[in-house]
Amino acid sequence: MLSLTVQRIATPLGDMLLVADPENALRAAEFADCEERLGRLLDRRLGAGRYRLESGPVSGAAALDAYFTGDVGAIDEMEVCYGGTPFQQEVWRALRGIAPGRALTYSGLATAIGRPSAPRAVGHANGANPFSIVVPCHRLIGANGDLTGYAGGIARKRWLLDHEAKCAGSG
Repeated sequence: MLSLTVQRIATPLGDMLLVADPENALRAAEFADCEERLGRLLDRRLGAGRYRLESGPVSGAAALDAYFTGDVGAIDEMEVCYGGTPFQQEVWRALRGIAPGRALTYSGLATAIGRPSAPRAVGHANGANPFSIVVPCHRLIGANGDLTGYAGGIARKRWLLDHEAKCAGSG
């Protein structure tokens, strides 16, 4: 059974849960009020009943604190254990390449990864992202510029985009 460490941290958007493996690589990051989603994502990736969560410190907590205090690039170097399918990993890595303070459409990301006919598949991979904020799925927007589909809620997505636009380049 895989032993994972979970740490609850306070953020301006509500508490978050960070989950790390024994090597301290991040396995998931989610808002505490989305804990049920976190459980589903971990079960899907690791297998229900094949892991246990133990409270303790997670090294990524400091980077997220820095992110929320204005160093929006602090999350870029956080070590994550992606898991997921090869396509999901490709999308999640590409998401980390979108600069803070920028937004990209689903079709724009599909084109950027060389799959211009796959914006819906990009959307599905984005929705399965277990790394809220760290793998910045909030930076994807609809084709018409609308904010769409964020598990933490559209108000949080707007706040994150505004925070990054205000702080980009200051970290």
